[in-house]
Amino acid sequence: MNHRRLTSFSKALVAFFLLVAACGVALAQTPQRNPLPFERGEELVYQAEFSRALLRGADVAEFRFKSISEHISRGTDDTTVLRLTGDVVSKGLFPRIAGFRFHQHVESVADVKPFTVLHTNKIEEQGKRSRILEAVFDHETHKALWTEHNPNPGSVSIDFSEPIQDFLTVIYFLRTQKLNVGDSFDVPVSDAGHMFRLSVKAVERKELNTVLGEVKTIRVEPALFGDNALVRARGALSIWVTEDDRHLPVRAQLKVDIGTFDIKLKSVSYSQPQ
Repeated sequence: MNHRRLTSFSKALVAFFLLVAACGVALAQTPQRNPLPFERGEELVYQAEFSRALLRGADVAEFRFKSISEHISRGTDDTTVLRLTGDVVSKGLFPRIAGFRFHQHVESVADVKPFTVLHTNKIEEQGKRSRILEAVFDHETHKALWTEHNPNPGSVSIDFSEPIQDFLTVIYFLRTQKLNVGDSFDVPVSDAGHMFRLSVKAVERKELNTVLGEVKTIRVEPALFGDNALVRARGALSIWVTEDDRHLPVRAQLKVDIGTFDIKLKSVSYSQPQ
């Protein structure tokens, strides 16, 4: 397995887990904003297993997503922002399969109404290589300034359309959208100084046995792969999200050239009472 294929794979795996919660059912809209289901200190933990020949069922990665709300003053108004954290870490047999370890850490700040990204900090580690990025999103000028601090310092400014997201906030943004089987829509997403339009399609309903018990889910397919997509390689991604008020992603399957990765929700917790 050559390094180029492994790099594409690891990028696909990381990108997947920054999209793993990629859909949900909208909360009812009222004049008084209802708290979003992930505002009360939600933490999601996932485990990925590799499925191919003798390595079937081998653990390869763990993923954690945390969300907490914070009230801040902005001019004469008080507003609520979300502080989001996403971590993707290789584990188990992955370093032996791929020949390197990877870790991606993302911290994002998002406005909850309208739901848009305000600031992004991102650290990408693969083997001995490390990349540190930061972005500031100006919603008055509709420009994002991406700055690379390491290893190649520099900045780039790009124009964006609303509601702009990064690859962490899009997880939570899409969990607030109304979704029915057969629906599809695009979301503008900015990452590392580039713009993408992420297409998402809902394809079927299914009952699954999960850590939450038997739940009703919707299977969705984010268009993660393709010549003009985030990952320029062949692959397919499916995600199953619950139809309850929490809109939790409970299972996913990622298919790439080197094999299939089965991903399951292992735990969900909240630091604040409902």
